[in-house]
Amino acid sequence: MADFCDTDRAKKVMATRTEALMDTVRARIASRALAPGDRLPSIRRQARTSGVSPSTVVEAYDRLEAEGLIRARRGSGFYVTGADLPPMALAEMGPALDRDVDPFWVSRQSLDAEPDVLKPGCGWLPADWMPQAALRRGLRALGRAEDALLSDYGGLRGSPALRRWLAARFAEEGVVTPPDQVLLTASGTQAIDLVCRLLLRPGDAVLVDDPCYFNFQALLRAHQVRIVGVPMTRAGPDVAAFERALVAEKPRLYVTNSALHNPTGVTVTPQAAHRLLSLATAHGLTIVEDDIFADFEPSPSPRLAVLDGLNRVIRIGSFSKTLSASMRCGYVAARRDWIEGLVDLQVATNFGGPGAIAAELVAGVLASGAYRKHMDDVRRRLTRARQAAVDRLAPLGLTPWVAPRGGFYLWCRLPEGADSAEIARRCLAEKVVLAPGNVFSVTQSAAGFLRFNVAQMAGDRVTTVLRAAMASAPGPA
Repeated sequence: MADFCDTDRAKKVMATRTEALMDTVRARIASRALAPGDRLPSIRRQARTSGVSPSTVVEAYDRLEAEGLIRARRGSGFYVTGADLPPMALAEMGPALDRDVDPFWVSRQSLDAEPDVLKPGCGWLPADWMPQAALRRGLRALGRAEDALLSDYGGLRGSPALRRWLAARFAEEGVVTPPDQVLLTASGTQAIDLVCRLLLRPGDAVLVDDPCYFNFQALLRAHQVRIVGVPMTRAGPDVAAFERALVAEKPRLYVTNSALHNPTGVTVTPQAAHRLLSLATAHGLTIVEDDIFADFEPSPSPRLAVLDGLNRVIRIGSFSKTLSASMRCGYVAARRDWIEGLVDLQVATNFGGPGAIAAELVAGVLASGAYRKHMDDVRRRLTRARQAAVDRLAPLGLTPWVAPRGGFYLWCRLPEGADSAEIARRCLAEKVVLAPGNVFSVTQSAAGFLRFNVAQMAGDRVTTVLRAAMASAPGPA
């Protein structure tokens, strides 16, 4: 009787281990860590890795094959079939987060907001701040363009006029970049996506600032990489922590804003910039520098791409913040061999770059005197709006972590014990969209912060709703 019971218990243990292994393989397939056509580890290797017997692996593989998820090839092993592959749910990748602190949350609330919703948590300027007259003139000019511009695909690298303008702009900063080393993309986000496709594989480690722009995290999740946060200081990334992460994680990429950092507003110091580049060279790290806020600075600050000469640094940017988020157009400037690979990827994924109409419209506005006047006006308005926002938030106990040199973000610390996610939830019920700190934080360590867009805070309604939300939200235990 005892032998029978022991055998029965052994069978149950084996069944449990088999099911656990099957769940692990299913999860890897669902998250695309194992793609259709990929070979599974051999039976012996899987047994060693999972700490189970080879017979448990055989049982698990046989049952997964019966489900149609994998297929055995005689003398070769087991392979993923792709049959009944579930859709990839990005929100389920990484740690399970409350929706208020999900990297998608602010985007979802802001992009679909009704006209009467205020958006001090969004990441763009109000429509009446943009150069509407110049955009309309440009659109009228395009209406007289040749038929091919209005109907045909653009060239592989995008508008020559816009690429020449960008190359001349980079040369003013000290980076000699021929136009054929500039690739136009459908957006800044697509630029990062292409770089990730070129340089990363699932499971690679990628460094980001903590906090960082929330869509960096969302996009990196889609590429199934390990996201490693490096604490942000008032001088830039914590260099000591950066070096420790390089040694421990061996990352392939570091993605950052080095000027007017999103969300903190920090601009990296020259000393920190040089140290970051030295460490990148020593550890074979590639840096992606998002320069989307460059034109909001009163004067240029240190740029990793300029100091590096586009050797290990890839510069990306777009015109969504300064010209139009409707006429999407971004760019990548990088080494010639990387640009060639990115061109092929863009053909494969988008059959070319941005629409020719969008690129030519942007090129026309940039080349006119209207753009410089527009940005001069925007910088002056933002200086006034930042001070007004600081004055309005101070009575609520919200203080900026740093005083930014420019741009439209304020990264503000809440009173001790306040939870920005709970406050954002209460404000949303009153049709005010805020950006709670933890949507930006890989380590979920920014619950005591809110990011404000000072250009979206005209009038008293934002602070009135915020005051009520802070008063009614639960305080520290």
